[in-house]
Amino acid sequence: MTQAFDAAKLAAEYWSTSIIDIHPGSIKVRGFPIQELIGNVSFPQMIWLMLRGELPDAAQARLFEAALVASVDHGPHAPSIAISRMATSCGLPLNGAMASAINALDDVHGGAGQQAVELYDSIAERMEAGAALEEAVEQGIDAFTAEQDKYLPGFGHRFHPVDPRAIRLLSLVDEGVEQKSISGRYAAIARGIEALLKQRKNKPVPMNIDGATAVIYAELGFAPELARGVFCLSRAVGILSHAWEQRGRNERNKGPMPRQMNYTYTGKPERHLS
Repeated sequence: MTQAFDAAKLAAEYWSTSIIDIHPGSIKVRGFPIQELIGNVSFPQMIWLMLRGELPDAAQARLFEAALVASVDHGPHAPSIAISRMATSCGLPLNGAMASAINALDDVHGGAGQQAVELYDSIAERMEAGAALEEAVEQGIDAFTAEQDKYLPGFGHRFHPVDPRAIRLLSLVDEGVEQKSISGRYAAIARGIEALLKQRKNKPVPMNIDGATAVIYAELGFAPELARGVFCLSRAVGILSHAWEQRGRNERNKGPMPRQMNYTYTGKPERHLS
């Protein structure tokens, strides 16, 4: 009897979770019966509840939803979107195409939001230690470029001189600051980075979508790694949309560029075995 009890206790504790409690006829998410959540909370609110343990207030939910909406898609030239379309043309089902595409959202393509939050946090820590905003920004940027990369995550864009998504998101951030629903601390840090980059490069280097959403996620208290996680949730919508559109076309084995365009071969000239 004792062994059976110990085994049952061990099994119950093996996958212990504070997220969901399920019994026959009962499903509670973070303590809320699921039937009370259905029809009463939005999907962004549900994501917040799952990740954070509580429901967001109206102002938090609005900013969070704006960041999710802004990141859903950036066209077939975005690697993750292109991968979803190619995978679909190769015969993968929607889930396979989505998995293939989401797996590409790593440090280079998809990681800038997380990296920007980490950069903002490092500057915020310097400010907490007594540095003024301008000094903390300069120290944070110099440390980042020395230790990691000369390209700052969240600033500049290879396609957009000014990212229209960032402009709208920052206006919503400013509204939140005026309404005192967020502090504005991270918005000030991000704009301090913009100012320093403009001074050093003698030209504007505007915040892009990753920098702006990082401001929102940082203002809302999300951990840096979650900034990437929720970006993946957002971009999954675009990935699914493009995979589904591709499914409706009778194209097989679609490669990364049209068949009429050749690639450049840089290997040895033709040679033969002796």
